[in-house]
Amino acid sequence: MLDKIFQLKAHDTTARTETIAGITTFLTMAYIIFVNPNVLAKAGMDHGAVFVATCLAAAIGCFIMGFLANLPVALAPGMGLNAFFTYTVVLQLGHSWQTALACVFLSGVLFILISLFRIREWLINAIPNALKKAIAAGIGGFLAFIALQSAGIIVDADGVLVKMGSIISFAPLMTALCLLLIIAFIHYRVPGSVMLAILIVSALGVLFHNQPLPPSLIATPPSLAPTFMQMDFRSALDPAMYSIIFAFFFVDLFDTAGTLIGVTERGGLVRDGKIPNLKKALLADSSATVIGAVLGTSNTTSFIESASGVAVGGRTGLMAVVVGILFLLATFLSPLAQMVPGYATAGAILYVSVLMMYTVGEIDWHDLTEAAPVAITFLTIPLTYSIADGITLGFISYAIIKLVCGRYRELNIGVLTLAAILLFRLIWVHG
Repeated sequence: MLDKIFQLKAHDTTARTETIAGITTFLTMAYIIFVNPNVLAKAGMDHGAVFVATCLAAAIGCFIMGFLANLPVALAPGMGLNAFFTYTVVLQLGHSWQTALACVFLSGVLFILISLFRIREWLINAIPNALKKAIAAGIGGFLAFIALQSAGIIVDADGVLVKMGSIISFAPLMTALCLLLIIAFIHYRVPGSVMLAILIVSALGVLFHNQPLPPSLIATPPSLAPTFMQMDFRSALDPAMYSIIFAFFFVDLFDTAGTLIGVTERGGLVRDGKIPNLKKALLADSSATVIGAVLGTSNTTSFIESASGVAVGGRTGLMAVVVGILFLLATFLSPLAQMVPGYATAGAILYVSVLMMYTVGEIDWHDLTEAAPVAITFLTIPLTYSIADGITLGFISYAIIKLVCGRYRELNIGVLTLAAILLFRLIWVHG
């Protein structure tokens, strides 16, 4: 039955290999069940409900990807977009988390539409590679800035906005230890490196800093009611929110495209330069975002950590299904998630930021017409505390610099259209 559903023999794999690959992938991405509730709770959302929503959205996304697209790609609420949700849309711009959830839902619907009507190729091809890499790196910088603040390593300061905090305090030291453990574990190929580091630092918090220990590590999943179907569409459909919906959609689209390319190439699944079942894979990703918003979490997206499962032999959607089953089982670990402190998840967020910032090394820094817009995007995303504002300034500067320097032939209609729309957005929001 499994061979018929997932074409195991055709992909030269077995159910045992796919199961091992699924377990490996889950261990590398399970940190999200601790990190995501901590991030979204700062937006005022119920921690327990977000924990369950995170696990369910991940499981459903994995099942859709596995059965529909038959690709070894696991999904879960993504880092970066959850930070944008909390720190920009809610805390900085002052919108309710219910409005932010509605924006996530609408971005998922938009993603479904562009997948159905083949607009995705135009969009993906229209954006210069330099800006794609700059956006990924900028989100990495944004995550690092958030993690350093959360740990108390960076604090508020008069006159200069921020300064270094007391780095010998317990929280900064534990954050640094968590990051160090993750790096060491990954270097020595320890399974579940990120999750293991989080649990060790959490245990140290219980031992030395009066972090409360739950009576049991396993319990009935918390109620989903506080976040289920809590979207405020009336506020989300205000024209001022369109740029936020676009930012959710835009980042999710390119994050998904990059992950699918990377994972399928690693697994040798790309044929004639094409990803198999790409349309179905994008539909799985976008559908998971819509379902996740209904449940009560930020954008659900494909995880690059799927490459760890592919590295040990995962080649089909059965790997994703195994990951989904493990996420369902994880719903019974809510007491464990509740005891994970912010300084432990801050270390994991710093690790993710490092992974995202590697793209700056692929930029041609000798070409100023490419380097300048990249630098503007990379710097303004964290410094404006807004992915949307960073993307806006990046596109506008790219188009203007290319025009001023006589390199207009490198601009396509897509870039010019997006730059014009974002310029209007900049004047509307910040004028």
